Amino acid sequence: MQFIARGQLARGVLVVALLAAAFFAYGEDYLDRDAFLHLAFGQAQPEMQTLWVTEDLRNAAETAVGWMPRALRLRYWQSGDSTAWILEDIGKEKPITLGISISGDRLERVDVLAFRESRGWEIRYPFFTGQFQGLTLADDGYLSERVDGITGATLSVRAVDRMTRLALWLNAQVRG
Repeated sequence: MQFIARGQLARGVLVVALLAAAFFAYGEDYLDRDAFLHLAFGQAQPEMQTLWVTEDLRNAAETAVGWMPRALRLRYWQSGDSTAWILEDIGKEKPITLGISISGDRLERVDVLAFRESRGWEIRYPFFTGQFQGLTLADDGYLSERVDGITGATLSVRAVDRMTRLALWLNAQVRG
């Protein structure tokens, strides 16, 4: 009897360990910060700058584009009329980390740096992220052109849309 109980306990521990390993295996990092900044600015990477998220800034962003992360500060990089932002938003349950570079008032590139959801990872491919190149922020707070979604990745697509709109709005704020 005691032998059977130990066997069941061992199987239970093994199942829990396998489930925990599967849970933590979902998150994937595709590109680190330095590699993204190299893509955005080349060899001459500007220094990181800080934008403090005041209550006024948060309210203005939420009015303009409908969203602002619950951060106290946002980090960005600026060289001339180009800025780069690394932002996070929740797709369904876990954060998606994007690198967004902007030249003038147009999106230059959107890269998925880390994806932690169990579904919707297709947003990392160039067929999706390439749609954002050249888009601007329209007066209504949405992107200047429609971006095609991905079946089964609706929430991830919406998160990318929110983050790109916010990055464009923030870009306008720091460039004056």
